[in-house]
Amino acid sequence: MRILVHGSELSAATAAAALSWVGHKVIWLPHSTASWPQLAASDWLLREPQLIAQLNESVAKKSLRVIENADSLVSLGDDIEILWLALSPEQRGDCDRLLSHLVQHVAEGFVLVNNSTFPVGETERLEASLQGRGTAVALPDLLEEGRAWETFSRPSRWLLGCDDEEATKRVRELLRAFNRRSEVIQRMPRRAAELTKLAINGMLATRISYMNEIAGLADTLDVDVEFVRRGMGADSRIGYEYLYPGCGFGGPNFSRDLMRLADVQSSSGRHSALLDQVLDINEHKKETLFRKLWAHFHGQLQGRIVAIWGAAFKPGTARIDHAPVLTLLRALWAQGVHVRLHDPSAIHALLAEVGEHPLLEVFDDDPYLACQGADALLLVTEWKDYWNPDWPRLVSLLGEKLLLDGRNIFEPDWVASQGLHYRGIGRRADPR
Repeated sequence: MRILVHGSELSAATAAAALSWVGHKVIWLPHSTASWPQLAASDWLLREPQLIAQLNESVAKKSLRVIENADSLVSLGDDIEILWLALSPEQRGDCDRLLSHLVQHVAEGFVLVNNSTFPVGETERLEASLQGRGTAVALPDLLEEGRAWETFSRPSRWLLGCDDEEATKRVRELLRAFNRRSEVIQRMPRRAAELTKLAINGMLATRISYMNEIAGLADTLDVDVEFVRRGMGADSRIGYEYLYPGCGFGGPNFSRDLMRLADVQSSSGRHSALLDQVLDINEHKKETLFRKLWAHFHGQLQGRIVAIWGAAFKPGTARIDHAPVLTLLRALWAQGVHVRLHDPSAIHALLAEVGEHPLLEVFDDDPYLACQGADALLLVTEWKDYWNPDWPRLVSLLGEKLLLDGRNIFEPDWVASQGLHYRGIGRRADPR
């Protein structure tokens, strides 16, 4: 098929790479806010396994062509069969000009695939912009950052919002190479697919926030939350997924999908007390390591030095959108705490967000450099490099021998046996 992909989101880059990989003829028009050279050098895209390599390979094989502006589309004639739209919510209004430009140069049976996270009902509005020359379907973005190639090329499911049989056939043919192991396309009405995407992330966020509440209760009752987590997860009605307490979640898609769901509730005249609580709990949890640090030093934080391991909102990505580290840094700096921070990928994004700060030093090579002269270590992002540290070296570097584990990746009693004071999220070393 002849496909035009528009957007500079991760979903656009992944679609361009994967669809061209399986033989489709793909033209990629990045959004004006991020050109292809900028994307090719971006940390968050470079961190995605296989993605840049596949994009470069497809360009070399000429199955993928990257263009700079919509004016180039005129020369294509009546070629485009599929428009894959992958824009951020803030770019919602930008697609109208493209559609008015494109609609006279599309093939018969043209299908617009809305892979963007827009308000519920937006796919129907996009179809109206096609002036009867095509059909718009909803195919919500379900990619996982850090695993984008894998989740596109070996999907567990696609949510297809489509009310037209012919358009359904075309989309199934478009994705046939990724639908061979088992049937993964779940068809439903367009609005249902749009709302389902938001509802999924709302449910996952609710599980995380609920588990964080239980971890807080476990702390108060002197119960190790790990026993509780395992007991809950063993119940077949619950399972283990998204049942790990921590210092809060972030990310561009997860966070904005929650806000989008809240907006949908509000615009429909329904107020969601549950969503409000989920969001409030998460923001509160982003401060939990600061509160533990405050309690340990009895509020005497001025002039102290702490090391932080991890800035990215999750391991495997260079993004810090809504990441817990941003809240943590603001709280620490307000108390005059000097921060020495290590992250293998997200330093550039962090500095772009917070700028140079007199109380911040950053490291992207050796994580132990961040610990030199520090009173305590705060683990924020569970990069695999951090899971099995050189304990004697770490103990020798931390002046006050304090380790605050924001992701519960360490075994409390083992850490204590190495000579460190340990506090996790609902976890602590057994004093006996």
